[in-house]
This record gives sequence, structure tokens and C-alpha cells, in this order.
Amino acid sequence: MTLAALLRADFTVLARTPQVLVTNLAVPIIFIVATSFGKRDFAEPGTLIGLALSYGTMSAGMLGYSTLVAQDRASGVFQRLRVTPTPSWAIMASRIVVQLVSAVVMTVLGVVVGSIAHGVVYEWHQYLAVLGVSLLGAAMFLCTGQAIVGLLRSPASVNAVGRVLFILLIISGILGSIGVLGDWFTVFSQWTPVGALTSLYAVAFGAAWSDATTAGAIMVPVYAVVCAFVGIRFFRWESR
Repeated sequence: MTLAALLRADFTVLARTPQVLVTNLAVPIIFIVATSFGKRDFAEPGTLIGLALSYGTMSAGMLGYSTLVAQDRASGVFQRLRVTPTPSWAIMASRIVVQLVSAVVMTVLGVVVGSIAHGVVYEWHQYLAVLGVSLLGAAMFLCTGQAIVGLLRSPASVNAVGRVLFILLIISGILGSIGVLGDWFTVFSQWTPVGALTSLYAVAFGAAWSDATTAGAIMVPVYAVVCAFVGIRFFRWESR
């Protein structure tokens, strides 16, 4: 099976999975629209849109990607593919490309809807900057998902651990961005995956460079490299 055939199959699976479409696309859009109502002085529009995009990329990597890989491994899909001429790298590359394309679609929709809902106008170079941050964030969370599926064999365990980490990270990112738990937690959240990515989004949307941005520029690549190493080192093609 060629890489093109794998891509067609993986895109078909993604399109026919309503849960993935809802969590990766619908929820970020709903969050962006919901935060446009009422008082909005607790955070800048760029920060709110960045949080929504962070949610989308994290959901795709930590929940969608890791769960699909764990299920394919448990059902023997990988074993069947590996006895064909298909190279091992193509099997994983197909799934990664699908998730990156999903991140691009989510980013474009999120920024367009966000600019309309929050009444802001972004320049073309800001769109490109946000798209670059989204791809970087998607890579980080895909590596995180790979680490989860590398350390755990059971699809149930992968799903459970992924959801717990997802909830903890998204809560820390939201609470840290609005500062309800004090300055110390805001500083702490800047070094978490969601906080680091949100800081980069803020700059992409036009905010000034700050210490939080420096932390984000350092930690996002670090998280990606560390998780990629763990995910590749401990990954097994069979569930047993």
C-alpha cells in the first residue's frame, strides 16, 4: 500500500468519525463564539482564540491520534500493514499528516470566526504566524500522544490517561491565562504545554514579546523533542 492510499484511508476514517470532528473543530469554534459575549476585559481576543486553538490541537494529538493508534495496534491493523511492502515510516507518517491537515483547517476556521465574533481584523502575516504556531503546537501534542501510546499498550489505558492529562492541561491553561489563582499560578501555567502555546499564539496575534513568550518559545520545542523520544523509544507495533 502506498503513502497516497494510506492518506486516503486515514482521511476517510477521520471524516467518518463524528466525535473527532466535534472535539477538534466544533468545540474550539463554540468556545470562540461563547467568549465573545458579555464582558471580555479578562483576556485579549488573541488570548481567547489562542486558547481555543490550543484546545483543538491538543484534542487532536492527545485524544484523537493516540486513541486511533492504540485501537489500530490492538485490532492488528499495524501487523497486517507491516507484512505488506508498505514501509513502517509511511504507516505513521500518514496518520501524522492527517492530524496536521486537521490542525490547519481548525486554525483557519478559528481565526476567521474569531475575527468576526470578537470584532477584530488580522493581517495576512498574522494568519501565517498563527498557522505556524498551530503546526508547532500540533507537532508538540502529536508527540505527547505518541509518548502516551508508546508507554501504554491497552487502548482503554491510553484513552483514560490521555483524558486525565488533557483535562489537567486545559484547566491549567485557562486558569493561568485569566489569573484567577494569583500571579504564582499564572507564572507556573506559562511553562505548561497549553500556557506555552497560548503565549506564542498571543504574539502571533499581535501582542508584544514578553517573558511568557520566551518561556513558550523554549518549552514547546522541548516538550515536543522529549515526548517524541519517549514515544519512538518505547513504541511497540503489537499490543502484547
